[in-house]
Amino acid sequence: MQTKTMPEKKSILARPLLSRIAAEAASQKIEIYVVGGFVRDLLLGNEGPDIDLVVFGDSIAFAKRLQSVLGGSKVVAYPRFETAMFDCQSYRLELVGARPAWDAPDSAPTLDTDLRRRDFTINAMAMAIGDADFGRILDPLNGAGDLEAGLIRTAAAPEQTFGDDPLRMLRAVRFAAQLDFQIEASVLDAIKSMAPEIQKAAQERITAEFQKLMMVPQPSTGLNLFRKSGLSEVIFPELDQLAGVEQRGEYFHKDVFHHSLKVVDNISPYTDNFALRLVALMHDIAKPQTKRFTPGHGWTFHGHEELGARMVDRIGRRMKLPRKTIEYVAKLVRLHMRPTQLSDDSVTDSAVRRLMVEAGEDIEDLMTLCRADITSKNPRRVERYLANFDYVEKRIGEVEEKDELRNFKPAITGNEIMANLGMPPGPIIGEIKQRITDAILDGEIPNEREACLDFFLKIRDEMIAHHRSDSDGSGKNAKKIR
Repeated sequence: MQTKTMPEKKSILARPLLSRIAAEAASQKIEIYVVGGFVRDLLLGNEGPDIDLVVFGDSIAFAKRLQSVLGGSKVVAYPRFETAMFDCQSYRLELVGARPAWDAPDSAPTLDTDLRRRDFTINAMAMAIGDADFGRILDPLNGAGDLEAGLIRTAAAPEQTFGDDPLRMLRAVRFAAQLDFQIEASVLDAIKSMAPEIQKAAQERITAEFQKLMMVPQPSTGLNLFRKSGLSEVIFPELDQLAGVEQRGEYFHKDVFHHSLKVVDNISPYTDNFALRLVALMHDIAKPQTKRFTPGHGWTFHGHEELGARMVDRIGRRMKLPRKTIEYVAKLVRLHMRPTQLSDDSVTDSAVRRLMVEAGEDIEDLMTLCRADITSKNPRRVERYLANFDYVEKRIGEVEEKDELRNFKPAITGNEIMANLGMPPGPIIGEIKQRITDAILDGEIPNEREACLDFFLKIRDEMIAHHRSDSDGSGKNAKKIR
């Protein structure tokens, strides 16, 4: 097996912990090595907090013994995969049993057979941690050479590697983006032909890997590869549908896919919030469905923000995103055009108030998105858009200072309305509360309890009468009161 010495660098911070692990393994006559990403990152000059160890023996039993000696969090074990993990001294330790050769599942595993079962050569290196040879790198597949060449290559035949775990196809794309590497041609060809197999992986694992892809410094690199590999067509078909340029006469319809990727790249230096980066990617997700051509006017996408928000809900549930994330993304997709509409001098305080109330605490994120959405190559146009958003932010600041709207709530509560009417929760309560809210935002009344209560008493009978009329069908053609 090819071996190397760890290149000269600052001392390994985890060495004291690794030496204790090695000593405990020796006392149990267990062979153990650090493998995978920790070794890869050391060779790249970094040291991560996640340490993977391959154990020649009972990995779960040894993890529990190790935790009893070292302390740390409770061991979480996955017997089916012979894997256990726990947190210790600011590190996440994951211990896994060594695997035998592909074609001899009943044979005794060796370090060579285990490394060849891993995903990529750059992750198929091991590091000795015993006192006698600490830092010695064992590299049978020349992973260090691929690191130097900037190449993603599978540890075994691509079809075998991806057949063992289809998620590795998406991991190849993510590593290429994260490290700015190229995927070896035969590996990329295998991904294209096997892309539908990705559906065999659990959705939670797919989403976690996609999230890592979105969090690289320049997400467009990975997202372009995501589409080129054929994986997006299977995992995120709505994203694929954004691609394409169409022309009718002198009117061009720009490629929304590449525009969206540019917006993600624009916003990434300003946020490590996955949800906000996802907003940037999905803000125009409904443009293909709302695209219309009007002679003499050109392309329009009326309502794409509203339909896009509904699509976010469907896509988010499919991806098994947290409900809070889905609601955040949907809200900002729905609102992403609003600041542009407020850049006119004639816009009223009422319109600014409505945006602030609807955006709530996410108003800064919305404005960050709007600035990132400027992808024109015309400097004058960019300057004009930025000036417009400066004006909108100034107006928001003025209204905020005047009205204290950041955490806006009507001064009268739904419980007070129900108590006054002697009614349980229901649509009429929501309609009355919205009418009061509208009056505050439109400047009809101040957001003070007495003023809100007076307004409620003024509209109460009218609102109840209209509600009853609508409910019994006698007011089918009546204009609905808002």
